[in-house]
Amino acid sequence: MTRAERKLDHIRHALSTGQSRKTGLDDITFIHQALPDTSWEDISLHTQVGGLNFSSPFFINAMTGGGGDRTKIVNAQLARIAKQVDIPMAVGSQMAALKDPDERTSYAVVREENPNGLVFANLGSEATVEQAKQAIEMIQADALQLHLNVIQELTMPEGDRDFKDALKRIEQIIHGLAVPVIIKETGFGLSRETVHKLKQLNVGAIDVGGFGGTNFAMIENERRKRQLSYFDQWGIPTAASVIEAKMEAPDTSIIASGGIQNPLDIVKCLSLGASAVGLAGFILKLVVEHGEDETCQAIEEMKDDIKMMMVALGATTVSELQNSPLILNGELYHYISQRGYDTFSFANRKNIKR
Repeated sequence: MTRAERKLDHIRHALSTGQSRKTGLDDITFIHQALPDTSWEDISLHTQVGGLNFSSPFFINAMTGGGGDRTKIVNAQLARIAKQVDIPMAVGSQMAALKDPDERTSYAVVREENPNGLVFANLGSEATVEQAKQAIEMIQADALQLHLNVIQELTMPEGDRDFKDALKRIEQIIHGLAVPVIIKETGFGLSRETVHKLKQLNVGAIDVGGFGGTNFAMIENERRKRQLSYFDQWGIPTAASVIEAKMEAPDTSIIASGGIQNPLDIVKCLSLGASAVGLAGFILKLVVEHGEDETCQAIEEMKDDIKMMMVALGATTVSELQNSPLILNGELYHYISQRGYDTFSFANRKNIKR
């Protein structure tokens, strides 16, 4: 099977397997504020991530890389949507285009369709500084995502088995580039131990890529004769990973992703400390099933719903939303407690307007 065929397989399996509700976000309940002292007119959705200004606290996250004409069509659609609704967009892994110049157009189309938008390049942690520069140049990217996908590679029949010196390569790339570098997991979450290593490197942002969204272990297992089924439930739920990352690196921009399916999920992630939220499978399904116009309409409605909830919580900005009191329940409460975090502090936060 060629790389392009494998990437198309990823799209098909991602759409067919869907997303679970194992993110931990359903274990969060907000404390109702009957006197929020807010107005719709005062709500701002702007946020900052790694020194970049976002007009919206959510964006189109990386989905797939390579795949020829089919991927080019999807990327063009996503780029037009990102331009229309004014949200950032990340492309999938560009390694295919670095190895096969014929694949370049499936990425370059993103900048052609969205010449002034925020666009993120994407490579794996095996990349060199020179490859990172080429990926950025290919789409005139405003930032680079470096993805970590150990479990996917281990489950992939033809995947990597050597993950030595990844941190060293990441550090070299950060020092060698003029744009922010975002470190991103791909569906299995980031622990505080991993975040501790990353924050020493002055990364632009950390995308937790938590468990509960598209499950690449299950996707790759569909392609194996002997399945490694023990990886199907492997990972840190998105909500728990956001908490771990924010607690470990409070001064670093945290991005929540992994199974985000609606505006309430977004607001919950922001309230846990994320500065922005990445949507991938949810957006892909909208585009494939309903087309560009309906997807744009759905995204604008999501923005309105986020503002509505912010009014109800008495938070006019994303930073105020990060101080909204909430209750952690069920498995999320158990996980956070076992990891030694103070759950009492979440329930008794003061949303003091700045």
